[in-house]
Amino acid sequence: MPDSPDINHFRAKLLAARDVNLGLVEARNASAATVVLDQTSVGRLSRMDAMQQQAMAQNTRQRAELSLRLIEAALRRCDDRSYGYCLECDEIINVRRLEFDPAAPLCISCAETHND
Repeated sequence: MPDSPDINHFRAKLLAARDVNLGLVEARNASAATVVLDQTSVGRLSRMDAMQQQAMAQNTRQRAELSLRLIEAALRRCDDRSYGYCLECDEIINVRRLEFDPAAPLCISCAETHND
């Protein structure tokens, strides 16, 4: 049976990832503001470019918010000592998977089953 992951090591990684994602959300909130449609102040192509940038900023913010939710859930699992165990099968998640994605809630086998 594989060893349990070092919770303190992964908690530090999760906290660092949370800080990065919080910064992304804050930065993208400003970029996702409503685009002014006043043709006298901005040309049509500039507005289209601004709308495209707004859509990309909103998408980035949404991904960062999802990542934050996964990170917060992983931190709660650290607190209740269930971190590193698959939420589906309750087996230990491979440490290499957790190094790649510390917020991973599922082992590879269960994650593959969910993606089918």
